[in-house]
Amino acid sequence: MAPNTRTMFFFGLNAVRVLSIVSLILVFASSILVMVTNIKAVNAFQANKINNTTESDMVDCDYIEGSTVPNQAAGVFWAVVASLLIIFQSIVLLLSECSWPMAFFDKFFPVLGTKFGLGALGIFQCLIATQILSHHVDDFTLVSAFFLFALGCVNMLLGLIFRAAAKQKRSIRGWREQGKDVLPTTSKEVSGFHPRPFHTRGSIEKIGFPVPQDRDDASIRSTEKAPAYSWPMPTARSGGLGEIANPQIPQESRPRFAPTLLGASVTRSNTTASTESTATIESFGHDGEDERRAPSPRRF
Repeated sequence: MAPNTRTMFFFGLNAVRVLSIVSLILVFASSILVMVTNIKAVNAFQANKINNTTESDMVDCDYIEGSTVPNQAAGVFWAVVASLLIIFQSIVLLLSECSWPMAFFDKFFPVLGTKFGLGALGIFQCLIATQILSHHVDDFTLVSAFFLFALGCVNMLLGLIFRAAAKQKRSIRGWREQGKDVLPTTSKEVSGFHPRPFHTRGSIEKIGFPVPQDRDDASIRSTEKAPAYSWPMPTARSGGLGEIANPQIPQESRPRFAPTLLGASVTRSNTTASTESTATIESFGHDGEDERRAPSPRRF
């Protein structure tokens, strides 16, 4: 992703995030205001009912005047519980938008954690807003609920677009980490690379290879630290031509059943013994012409 596009997504998602936090704070405050208004209206209704000053048509109404409390059994209790649940949900969603504590949400409430997008958050916001808008409330509560419902729809849309990557794109910590990794970094330790150890006279003797006594440690390190190889490292250079001193020329070898020249002597050298075989020439006459054939080499 290009830096400009990543920056645009970061600031855009965080702008929606700030507006969402503001709407939740407004709903939190308006819910407390509604709960206080309902309690005052219920107390006034009960006082008028005791003093027989309440009109008969107001006693039989569906809602208590000036409140969202239904005029039924335990209506006050359920109205207060509804307001408390809205306050509690607003606090939870507010903490989720502030990304604290995300470990708690990832473990106990994953839909608001880092592995989910903004769709679930938008659904919860719309549910809270519709719960408030389904009652007759004052202007402040009405505006707060409308604002929360609009932000809930925006979050659901962003959840459909970005899916689970929405919270990662708007994360401030992720933004800082991506800013540090603008240029590719190289590791000092390459996997699978093991430098060749520095051999000394003592380490070579411990391995079991013979060490000449008339050579110093420098020559040992250069020529005898890797006896498995045919060509040693140069120990000294003479003159300006850069010739290697005392080169070890590999021993010449031939195939086992190589054809030999006429009259040539074939010598095979082994580690234990050497055998010489001489090819002889046999002539046979056929139609005035000589054909010469060398016998097949002897098998050892």
